[in-house]
Amino acid sequence: MEKRTKFYVVWEGRHPGVYDDWGDTLEQIDGFPGAKYKAYTSSEAATEAYRRGYAERDAAELGRFLMAGRKQAPPEPGKINFEAHPEIDRTAWAVDASCQGNPGRMEYRGVDLATGRQIFHLGPLEGGTNNIGEFLAIVHAMALMVQRGERHTIYSDSRTAIGWVLRRHVRTTLKRTAGNERVFELLERGLKWLFSHSPGITLRKWDTDNWGEIPADFGRK
Repeated sequence: MEKRTKFYVVWEGRHPGVYDDWGDTLEQIDGFPGAKYKAYTSSEAATEAYRRGYAERDAAELGRFLMAGRKQAPPEPGKINFEAHPEIDRTAWAVDASCQGNPGRMEYRGVDLATGRQIFHLGPLEGGTNNIGEFLAIVHAMALMVQRGERHTIYSDSRTAIGWVLRRHVRTTLKRTAGNERVFELLERGLKWLFSHSPGITLRKWDTDNWGEIPADFGRK
């Protein structure tokens, strides 16, 4: 008997489920608007992917894509005086970006305010801008929360980036080139994720004037 090597998950189709035959799978997705499916090499992996659902798979893939390319360790996150500023949400995450040049070498990261621990960091990437980095940092944090099944307030010191996320629209004059292709790939992934998710995560502007630099700051001003 021929050994089957692929199993197919249909999340959205005529009859969602797990299939071990491409012909049967094709019947579910061919001509079906917005069909969502993927092949797996084991029945166990396919069954688990179907159980978790397409949205969780998409968030996980976005997280892996964004985390790829981490090349260097940034400085230690800043500290917060919670006693002096009890209005700050201690359970929140803070995000920030750095860009050396405009456009220039861009990177961003997220920090857990409760522990002071860095949660994620990406970069540097060539040919980015600070606003784009701030936007990607927020989306990365949101996608990671969805992937983990967590909800935290997200602080950013960029009104522009917060506005882009809330409107699901990036207004940048940056031109796409061979040198910054990766930056635009991330932008496209981030926007795609925003349009397919409504995570209900609170975004707040970090009050730099009263609280000092945001803890995720890179200290390069």
